[in-house]
Amino acid sequence: MLAANTDNRKVVLVTGCSSGLGKAISEALIRSSRYRVVVTARGRSYSKLAEIFPANDSTLHLPLDVTSDGEISNAVNEVCRAWGQIDILINNAGVCFRSVVEHMDASAEDLQMRTNFFGPVNLMKAVLPIMREQKSGHIVNISSVSGMVSMPTMASYSASKHALEVVSEALWYECRPYGIQVSIVQPGFINSPSFKNVILSRKARLSYELRGPHSEYYDAMAPFIEKLMGYSMSRPEVVAQKIMNLIERKNPPLRIKVTLDAILFGLLRRIIPGFWFHKMMFYFLPRSGQWGNKKGLRRRDP
Repeated sequence: MLAANTDNRKVVLVTGCSSGLGKAISEALIRSSRYRVVVTARGRSYSKLAEIFPANDSTLHLPLDVTSDGEISNAVNEVCRAWGQIDILINNAGVCFRSVVEHMDASAEDLQMRTNFFGPVNLMKAVLPIMREQKSGHIVNISSVSGMVSMPTMASYSASKHALEVVSEALWYECRPYGIQVSIVQPGFINSPSFKNVILSRKARLSYELRGPHSEYYDAMAPFIEKLMGYSMSRPEVVAQKIMNLIERKNPPLRIKVTLDAILFGLLRRIIPGFWFHKMMFYFLPRSGQWGNKKGLRRRDP
């Protein structure tokens, strides 16, 4: 049941607000006079929200673990009781495991998909009836360049983002008649310390520590990604402003690439045949010529 509403500011629900891009998006929204913002975080991160975002009539703090159906339901109901509407949902919360496919264990795979795919989908299902009743709304799903270009040791993360993208694309068709917009935001490397939040699966960590199979992959990819993030000119605040511009558009696009590398990867995928694209990518990966060659075996072509 929606509460009576006399405030014409749009209500935006953002997930994963305690750090990184989610924090930057929330800060940009709160600075604007056009929105009331629901900032959320899970577990221990929730306690940070009151320190980062002072409570007022424009900011509502709610605990939200997107892997919990109960917390999703409670959060949506609380927003409706407090403010009577939900106009924009920004699905930003996520987790990233680093592991070759062989080392992704069931528990890591499950958490990856529940956080990056099933959580956002369940939130979308929770707000869609409200947006249909309003005959308006905008769902913004934060994907990644990994949703269109998969990298070694990031297969599970890429799978979760690709799954989110294809569901979002189907939802775009389904929501269009009801006046509800759906957008997929594709950032690439963002200059932030978020690489520190990447988690090795149990088997990946064991292989890395014992110098087992594929440990050379982890040796190469972790510093490579950290370096690319450090070189990136895209800071969370810059990406957040592009997302602000997106939600303020009357007819927002289904997909938008918000960093230079995401634009470049999208262009390369279109103009270079797949066989040569993957050959080129393998060649430029750090020390890829030594992968699988720990015992002096000759590397085979990919």
